[in-house]
Amino acid sequence: MSKPLSDIGAETERVRAIQDKTAPHYDRQISFFERILFADGREWATSKARGDVLEIAAGTGRNFEHYAAGTKLTAIELSPEMLAIARRRAADARIEVDLRKGDAQALEFGDESFDTVVITLALCTIPDDRKAAAEAYRVLRPGGRLVLLEHVRSPVAPVRVAERILQPLALRFEADNLVREPLDYLTEVGFEIESVKRLKWGIVERLIARKPASPPM
Repeated sequence: MSKPLSDIGAETERVRAIQDKTAPHYDRQISFFERILFADGREWATSKARGDVLEIAAGTGRNFEHYAAGTKLTAIELSPEMLAIARRRAADARIEVDLRKGDAQALEFGDESFDTVVITLALCTIPDDRKAAAEAYRVLRPGGRLVLLEHVRSPVAPVRVAERILQPLALRFEADNLVREPLDYLTEVGFEIESVKRLKWGIVERLIARKPASPPM
């Protein structure tokens, strides 16, 4: 059962406030987890981008340096403080970045605007992650790709138990959901799963999904 819009709105504002507060030390914090969990995940995700690309929840812009030269990139971020850091990175990037403030749950773009949507380490904090996936589907052109790098609910029982124990603290202080799994709803949204790879005891997921080239019959 989905939450009322008022609850989603309030949680979105809470997430924004947490991310604004986190922004000054986010790069130092996430670099630790990149070393122990995500390795070359950003390079992997950006290497799958083709055509007109939308990056959702770009954070401080840590992906920008990894996109191939010539990539046509539009990126959105909810937090003004994160966005300020991302703008500095965009200025130094080898590609041109159209960087905007935006909410993944209500994208400002028209239907079928992009060939690729990239989301890295962000569905875990978006209050209505299913809505964000539906918005990604909407703005993708037929045949377009959704590329996800995410930490998810582990299929390994002891690890999953640890995630559930840590979940209340992670949600309260970081707005970070440790037990989500995009595979729970991506096909319901309309995506066809192209590939899934699980790493690090199943905590890390690299996923590519495709919007069908023609609408379902």
